[in-house]
Amino acid sequence: MLRSVLTVGAWTMASRVLGFARDILIASRLGAGPVADAFFVALKLPNLFRRLFGEGAFNSAFVPAFAGALVKDGRAAAQDLAERMGTLLGLWLGLLTVVGLIFMPQVIGALAPGFVANPDKFALAVDLTRITFGYLPLICLTALVSGVLNALDRFAAAAAAPVFFNLLLMSALVGLSPYVATPGHALAWGVLASGFVQLGLVWWAARRAGMALGFRKPALTPPVVAVLRRMVPGVLGAGVTQINLAVDVIIASLLPSGAVSYLYYADRVAQLPLGVVGAALGTALLPLLSRQLRSGQRLSAHRSLNRGVELALLLALPAAAGLAAAAGPIIGALFQRGAFGEAAAAASAAALVAYAFGLPAFVLVKVFAPGFFARGDTATPVKVGLFTVALNLGLNLLFMGPLGHVGVALATACAAWVNAGLLAWLLARRGHYVPDRRARRAVPRMLLAAAAMGLVVAALAWALPAVGDSVGRALSAALLVGAGGAAFLGIAMALRAFDPREVARMLRRRKRAAGTTPPA
Repeated sequence: MLRSVLTVGAWTMASRVLGFARDILIASRLGAGPVADAFFVALKLPNLFRRLFGEGAFNSAFVPAFAGALVKDGRAAAQDLAERMGTLLGLWLGLLTVVGLIFMPQVIGALAPGFVANPDKFALAVDLTRITFGYLPLICLTALVSGVLNALDRFAAAAAAPVFFNLLLMSALVGLSPYVATPGHALAWGVLASGFVQLGLVWWAARRAGMALGFRKPALTPPVVAVLRRMVPGVLGAGVTQINLAVDVIIASLLPSGAVSYLYYADRVAQLPLGVVGAALGTALLPLLSRQLRSGQRLSAHRSLNRGVELALLLALPAAAGLAAAAGPIIGALFQRGAFGEAAAAASAAALVAYAFGLPAFVLVKVFAPGFFARGDTATPVKVGLFTVALNLGLNLLFMGPLGHVGVALATACAAWVNAGLLAWLLARRGHYVPDRRARRAVPRMLLAAAAMGLVVAALAWALPAVGDSVGRALSAALLVGAGGAAFLGIAMALRAFDPREVARMLRRRKRAAGTTPPA
């Protein structure tokens, strides 16, 4: 599992670094004004559907079925399932895209009701979303082919595809802006172009892996029906975080101009550890647990889930503590330049503190959800998801008055903790997850090490002199990140929260395996 996590994590880290470069460029050109708000709403909608119908509900139902067909019936049966599901998904998403293009004003009125009071901003959001909505079928088909690659233990191409999303958006913003109405239009066309490139990349990788997928006449065969039955309830269960973030956009659109952008920039910083750790663990765990359970290796599956939780907290806890303690310097170093001023940086930093509080929970949800999906259970996460969506909405309405956009972020963080807690409790109640002796010893020590690291970073941030130029802010942030990482590593090793020799052994095993395994 470590090899797969590192492969996905390395490519995801590259994508996140480029994503920060993209967001720095967007912040400097658009700031936190109406064009930025409109573009971020236009980007949110296809991303929401991608997580629901692509990476979320579909993959949670499709990957275990594909892996099972591969083990029991062979590659031909697995390819038949993938092609039939791809055809059905393409037809459904094509219809959804056409309907969305026609009724986009009504869609934006529901997603960003606060924009209605500003006709120019509303019209711009409708225009940009009509462009980006074509990205939806392309990226969902990319998710399907990525699921095939993951089930074949080929993780690199699928994890590398988002790199092209960032490269194309930056290229479009720089090269296309002089020729279109606004920089937001340039970014929207970049989003659409990236969908074609990402789909082409993963299809090529699947072809190299001996699974050249094509379209096949739709037929409701028993494996297809089984996937669809599991997928329908999973739309909410797997995508609950995205639904909560959509609720955030709805509430933020009712707040003063700039709130949508503040939350976007803060969420982007919080998404770095969430994407690298959470996505990597979730991607690697689902096919692993599916194979172990289908092979009757229940003890191995239990051990894999424990190690997933342990690894998630080892990485997420210090990330959360560091982001909360150094939110101001980090946001300032990344985005405070050009059209993005000091006030916008302070507002985004306040939201980042709230998101950091929920970061470990976001990652744990990614770890616990495969424990249900690998067993073919998508109904339970739906029930938990519906409850947490309602909770998030209620907390948003409660917090938005006194806390503004920070209350929106805090509501999402609180709902994430409830989501993770309920998933863990239900797995434990069914005997699918019981913290073993190693986890019970390590996790409290990780908590203590992360808390101590947060105090070190906060004290250092307070002691550092204020700087006004971008280079000084970058150096201050780098110092805080480096000092925080060193502090956590030293304290965690002193407390024996993890064994570095074991990590080294796992890395050596990964290196030996890489020398005998075909490249992913």
